[in-house]
Amino acid sequence: MGRYPRKYVFVTGGVVSSLGKGILTSSLGAILRARGYRVTAIKIDPYVNVDAGTMRPYEHGEVFVTADGAETDLDIGHYERFLDVDLFRGNNLTTGQVYLSVIQKERRGEYLSQTVQVIPHITDEIKDRIRQVAKEQEAEIVVVEVGGTVGDIESLPFLEAIRQFRFDEGEENTLYLHLTLVPYLSTSEEFKTKPTQHSVATLRGVGIQPDIVVLRSEKEVPEEVRRKVALFTNVRPNHVFSSPNVEHLYEIPLLLEGQGLGKAVERALGLEPVFPNLSFWQDAVAVLRNPERTVRIAIAGKYVRMPDAYLSLLEALKHAGIRNRARVEVKWVDAEALENGDLDEAFRDVQGILVPGGFGVRGIEGKIRAARYARERGVPYLGICLGLQVAVIEFARHVAGLEKANSTEFDPYTPHPVIDLMPEQLEVEGLGGTMRLGDWPMRIRPGTLLHRLYGREEVMERHRHRYEVNPAYVEVLERAGLVVSGVTPGMKGRGERLVEAVELRDHPFFLALQSHPEFKSRPMRPSPPFVGFVAAALSQG
Repeated sequence: MGRYPRKYVFVTGGVVSSLGKGILTSSLGAILRARGYRVTAIKIDPYVNVDAGTMRPYEHGEVFVTADGAETDLDIGHYERFLDVDLFRGNNLTTGQVYLSVIQKERRGEYLSQTVQVIPHITDEIKDRIRQVAKEQEAEIVVVEVGGTVGDIESLPFLEAIRQFRFDEGEENTLYLHLTLVPYLSTSEEFKTKPTQHSVATLRGVGIQPDIVVLRSEKEVPEEVRRKVALFTNVRPNHVFSSPNVEHLYEIPLLLEGQGLGKAVERALGLEPVFPNLSFWQDAVAVLRNPERTVRIAIAGKYVRMPDAYLSLLEALKHAGIRNRARVEVKWVDAEALENGDLDEAFRDVQGILVPGGFGVRGIEGKIRAARYARERGVPYLGICLGLQVAVIEFARHVAGLEKANSTEFDPYTPHPVIDLMPEQLEVEGLGGTMRLGDWPMRIRPGTLLHRLYGREEVMERHRHRYEVNPAYVEVLERAGLVVSGVTPGMKGRGERLVEAVELRDHPFFLALQSHPEFKSRPMRPSPPFVGFVAAALSQG
């Protein structure tokens, strides 16, 4: 299995939500990966939804899609980026999944007429799913983040399950890490530890004594305050760490490793001391702090008041900036405002235009105008998913002569449905998990911009969409000058190839993809379309 029995680290949070448990989990994973361990991470979400696929972006942020097509919490994206691994359906565990599975087993008679209860049936299901992920992914260390805040009613079955892990696996193979808020009062210039004391007391009330405590605060928490927290929470003084606000997320693994978090985990889990290789993170942070150049990119979207709705997109731009040794600044442009707004004013101070994915008709004509502006003015353009579809609609209307061309998603009676549902989608019932999801192959046409970016003739990218470029219109679009540079190799049981990417000749950079390459972008392996897009924008001066 590995050098040691499998180890489990459980991350909980207290006082308030949105403290950054996902970033802490990811950073700890990066620290352990830098020591050479095979690490996986699991996010537990206490909501009753089966997955995140049907949630509004304004409420929950982006839906991150895994290689096997699961629609998951955005923290799964953080895990993939920091650990540089592909995660799967089982890495996001929800209350809905657990109860659905237990009820289905009860209906099949698998509990042999027992009274089905939270303990042991629900807690056993939770533990079994965690162990199954660890086994399938051959992980030496499993980092499990429990979503929500200690004290929430919906988190109790999960806290009970991770409490039982110590009895099942042994103290030397389990570690409890608690992230909690330490408010700083500027009026009295002091850090207040009482909320943390109450938070740990609540955690101990459900039978879990944390081994490590990480303190979130605006500023670095002084040593004397950390000693006070250690005393009142019964944690070793050298196992209390400070996590202050930082300018760049990728500083956090370095900050925590510098304080000794990696060594504390080694001690607690009986691991051999290893000097970590964090050179990549050091180089990335150096670029973020002192970039050689700066470029400004407009994102013309419909969820611009909630940047987390485009989290992976923003990170992919950041990764591309690191590769180009540049800082990427984002200008948010409301697609609805573009429908009748001044485009010159909206795009006056940017060197590139990015149109992201999305659903529904709101803001569509604004996105179409943005694609036209980029095409006609020679501004570097990158379209993602819906960004490809609006680029195709715009080209069909204004270059190919297909007046009133549209998508049947926005106009079911359009005379030219250049974007349409594929036949298999017409029979779909329900919304959750019914789109084209996960990794799909893309065959790249040699000699194209796309081919130069990837350097290969076939790649895998992730998808999350229901509508496609209508194959009936591909020939007329190509005759008008649209370059189809990527297609599916052919879908099972069907002959036609679906359009995966389009581009324009004689343009500084005009590329649109039906996939979401941002989902596979990593700091150490940035997405080629994003790297090329940022480089083209930088060349605009």
